[in-house]
Amino acid sequence: MQRPPLILTLSIEKDASLYFNSLRKSYFPADRNHIDAHLTLFHALPNQDTVISSVKDVCARQKQFILSVKEPVSIGKGVAIKIESNELLQLHKVFQNQWQEFLSPQDKHKLWPHITVQNKVPATEAKKLLKELQTTFVPFVASAQGLQLWEYLGGPWKFVEEFSFQNIDF
Repeated sequence: MQRPPLILTLSIEKDASLYFNSLRKSYFPADRNHIDAHLTLFHALPNQDTVISSVKDVCARQKQFILSVKEPVSIGKGVAIKIESNELLQLHKVFQNQWQEFLSPQDKHKLWPHITVQNKVPATEAKKLLKELQTTFVPFVASAQGLQLWEYLGGPWKFVEEFSFQNIDF
């Protein structure tokens, strides 16, 4: 039997994760909210030991880095929080180069870092939340602390493993 595909996400410091999760729990439709807030790097990787060991090897050499949490943005029928980080874009490119032969078309695109806090709602509801968040949101920085692998189970995700970056003091 074929193993389910893997999803690769960024692990973010605890306080920022709690903030994003509180937004997601407040605004994401409960019947569709199967997972906590997350920043997806790759959506459909083959569930192979070589992929897992590649993630482990890269994380062992990668230092923690800063993310700029910039602003709420529209995603049509939802709202996301835009994230900026040159280090994150470079890390994503490293994996794209390693995995080029089996990446899905979606995963071959340049990364647009964001965390979705609302999705699959009527456009009017999304516009209302966007306007609300634009008036209350204050940009901040957070640290990227590692990577997480998940198995995609057709809706819910199953946690596989987390790989930490090297600790540094900011």
